[in-house]
Amino acid sequence: MSAPPLPEVFGNYALGDFAEVAAPADISWLPQTAGWTWLGVLLLGFALNRCWRWLKHCRHNRYRREAIARLGNLSPETLGKQLVTEVNKLLKLAAMAAYSRERVASLYGEEWAGFLNRQCESAPFSPQQAAMLATGAYNPASLDTASAIALLEASVAWVREHRETTDG
Repeated sequence: MSAPPLPEVFGNYALGDFAEVAAPADISWLPQTAGWTWLGVLLLGFALNRCWRWLKHCRHNRYRREAIARLGNLSPETLGKQLVTEVNKLLKLAAMAAYSRERVASLYGEEWAGFLNRQCESAPFSPQQAAMLATGAYNPASLDTASAIALLEASVAWVREHRETTDG
């Protein structure tokens, strides 16, 4: 059995001469006036400038992040008498990265401890800690855990807070 044949005209006879409505053209996302183009260029330039300054800042302060990480890896229990020597080494490396080698490399003793304290608005090292830094490499002494932790915290504070432009 087969279906009967369909008529030539099928559906609504009133719509026989109906033409479909054409869809409008897509709306362009490009700006239509020069003002919007200039504003876009200015905003893009501003964003690129901020990104460049942020990258420059991150690259410039890389030595701070590395010094803080290395200070965090120091353990008073495992280093014992060598803790002050290791802290002095890390502080000297950070200071040479921030200031000129000629200015920092020759500092030692009380002059070194004074230099460190002068580079911050408030001195991070107490007089006892400054004395430890001044003489610790030459006269290593065992520190109790509280003094060692306080020295490490003061060293991290110095790395974070020192100013690079002051003369000392």
